[in-house]
Amino acid sequence: MVVLEAEESIGGGTRSAELTLPGFVHDICSAVHPLGAASPAFRKLPLEKHGLSWIQPDLPLAHALDGGHAVVLHRSLDETVAELGDDGAAWRKLFGPLLSGFDDIVAYLLGPPIAGRVSRPPPVRALPGMLRFAVSGLSSVTGLSKRSFSLEGAPALLGGMAAHAMLPLDRSPTAGFGLLIGLLGHGVGWPVAAGGSQSIADALAAHLRSLGGEIKTSHRVRSMNDLPRARATLFNLTPRRLLEVAGNSFPTRFRKLLQRFPLGPGIFKVDWALNGPVPWTSEACRRAGTVHLGGTLEELAAAESAVAAGRHPERPYVLIVQQSLFDPGRAPAGKHTLWGYCHVPNGSGVDMTESIESQIERFAPSFRDLIIARNVMGPAAMEAHDSNFIGGDISGGLQDLRHMFVRPSARWNLYTTPNESIYICSSSTPPGGGVHGMCGYHAAGAALKRSFGITQS
Repeated sequence: MVVLEAEESIGGGTRSAELTLPGFVHDICSAVHPLGAASPAFRKLPLEKHGLSWIQPDLPLAHALDGGHAVVLHRSLDETVAELGDDGAAWRKLFGPLLSGFDDIVAYLLGPPIAGRVSRPPPVRALPGMLRFAVSGLSSVTGLSKRSFSLEGAPALLGGMAAHAMLPLDRSPTAGFGLLIGLLGHGVGWPVAAGGSQSIADALAAHLRSLGGEIKTSHRVRSMNDLPRARATLFNLTPRRLLEVAGNSFPTRFRKLLQRFPLGPGIFKVDWALNGPVPWTSEACRRAGTVHLGGTLEELAAAESAVAAGRHPERPYVLIVQQSLFDPGRAPAGKHTLWGYCHVPNGSGVDMTESIESQIERFAPSFRDLIIARNVMGPAAMEAHDSNFIGGDISGGLQDLRHMFVRPSARWNLYTTPNESIYICSSSTPPGGGVHGMCGYHAAGAALKRSFGITQS
C-alpha cells in the first residue's frame, strides 16, 4: 500500500506547527477530539503504541454567558444535570437513553449509511437510545430547546454544540449534532492529543509503516497519470478536487452529481501566543479545554443565520480551545497557546480578528494585554494549507439533512464510484467532518469487497 501526500508533511487537518513563535505549538486545524477518542476505527488500531495519548481537561466544555457565568458540560451526566437546575431532568431525559447504549449508538451513527445499515441493523439493546436520537435529533436545536427547557443555560449549552454543524440553528438536523457531541462529552470526554493533533497523524503513519505501507510526501497528484497502477485507489479528496484529478474516468452524469455537491461555510481562524492564561471572568472557563462564546441560544442562532445568508455577524459564534492549560509542552514555561475560529461565508475575504477578539474580551476582559503574537488564517489561507478546504470549508461540504445521508451523491454504497477501481474516502462521505477515520475505514471496506472480494471484519 502506498499513500501519496501532496504536502511536505502528513496530516492534512491534523497537523501542528509553530505558527506564531518558536516553542509555541499550535494545531493548524483540528484541536479537540471527542470523535477520535470514540472512533471504532481508531479503537481497533494500536495507536498508543505509536505515541498517541489523549489528555482530558478538567472540564470538557464551558459555554460562557454574560455576567461572569458559564454553563458546563461535565463528563458526569449527574454533575451536568445538577449544573442545569430545573432543566436538569430534561437533559437527563435526552442523554440518559443515549449513554446507556453508548458504544452501540456511536458505532451506528458513525457507520456507513444505506448499504451498511441495511445489512447491519443496530442491536436490540441500542434501540431505546436510537429511538430517542431519531425522535429528538432530526429536529432543529431551537425547536428541541423550546420543547425541552425553560431556563437560559441548557439551550445555550446544547446550541453551542449544535453550532458545530455550521448550519442555521433553526434547521434540521442541528439537534442531532448537539446530541452527538454532547453524548461524546459524557461518554469519552473532549480530549486533546498530547503534543498536538499532529501526533494522531504520526501514530497512524507509524502503524501503516509497521504493516509494510509506504508514504510519499510532496507528491501532488494532478491527474490519474501521476498514480501507480492499482486495483483500487482511494481518494481523500472532496468532489471538486476529485473531478480535477479523475473527472475523465467518470461518466457525465456522475461528474454532474459531484459538481453539484454544495460547499459549506468557511472558517476564520486565529492562533495566539499568550503571556499567561486567558483571564476568563468565569472560573469554569479557566478549567475547560473548550470554551464556546456567543451568549444565549438566540444570539448563537442569529450569528449562524447571518453566516448562512452570506453576512458576517458582529458578534460571531467563536470556538476556543486552551490546549496548553492541560498539555504544558505546547508553550514555553509560563506562556500559553490559544486556538479559536468563527464561521464565515464560504470564500469570505473579511478579516474577523477584531470580532473574534472582542467576543473573547466580552467574557475575559484585558485578554488583549496578554497577546505576544498571533497567526491569522482566513478561508484562502485554510485552502492553501489543505486544498480540500475549498473556500475555508473544513467539513468536506454542506452537512444539512440531505447531505448527511446522500454524501456526495445518491449511490447504494456512497464510497464507490462508477469506476470500479476508484473510491472516495474523504469527509465528503459519511459520517462527514471530524477526526475519526471512519470515512476511510468504510471506503476501505468497500474497496476490499468490490475490488478484492474480501469482506471487512
